[in-house]
Amino acid sequence: FDVCELAPTTYVIARAHGAPFVALPVFLLRRFHHSGLLVRPDAGIKHPKDLEGRKVGVRAYSVTTGVWTRQVLIDEFGLDSSKVTWVVDDEEHVTQLKLPPNVVHAPEGCSLVEMMASGEIQAGFAGNAGLGRAGKPTAGWQAKSIPAAGYPDLFPNAAELEADWYRRTGIYPMHGTLVVKESVLDEHPWVAGSLFEAYSAAKAEWLASLASGPADTAGDARYRALSKIVGPDPLPYGIAENRASIEALESFSFKQGLSLRRMSIRELFVDPQA
Repeated sequence: FDVCELAPTTYVIARAHGAPFVALPVFLLRRFHHSGLLVRPDAGIKHPKDLEGRKVGVRAYSVTTGVWTRQVLIDEFGLDSSKVTWVVDDEEHVTQLKLPPNVVHAPEGCSLVEMMASGEIQAGFAGNAGLGRAGKPTAGWQAKSIPAAGYPDLFPNAAELEADWYRRTGIYPMHGTLVVKESVLDEHPWVAGSLFEAYSAAKAEWLASLASGPADTAGDARYRALSKIVGPDPLPYGIAENRASIEALESFSFKQGLSLRRMSIRELFVDPQA
């Protein structure tokens, strides 16, 4: 593709390996990550440090949700991530990535949701990042609900923690990053600005609908709630608006051994407003 959406951690890793595409500061999904790590009620996990010595399921070690959450647990709660066995059931999207020794693959034909139900893993990420799938996310896979018994979130007060973290750090985790082939921009440099303007115009229509009430999907309700924390635009575009978040994800990717080297915003992003 000349232009496509890419998970931001996948992009950072690929860019460090010399991928011939570059990102625009257009992020199509936002959420915080104190919530969404589920634990078995009988596992005795009451604090992030209790994850040490346990097995935790995540779709892939480099999946962006896992990267954001791990660093929150490390920085805010003192987790030693190297003492957690991270169990994955999908391939890493950047095939050159070398995984640390505490990352293991689920047995062939066994999904994380099954391993959680049997007690083989004691915690796992919710939704498509882990326990919300019937199996590997290959062609034709369908999302599967958590078993009826359900699992409690590691942080019962996640929403409060997320709001406090944002107030202190200014970091608003992003997903769904727009990337463009460098060859396209070399030949047609106007494409970056045109894409940014098009996405901004479309978002402006949605924000108006969100503010006035017609936007009423479950996603709209979630972004209305996020607006109470981050302000009236819950999907901010642009370098300046996202500097803290971009720098955080680049740093987290390096600290967790995912990207080969440190990279500047200038190397990672084209600024269409420059």
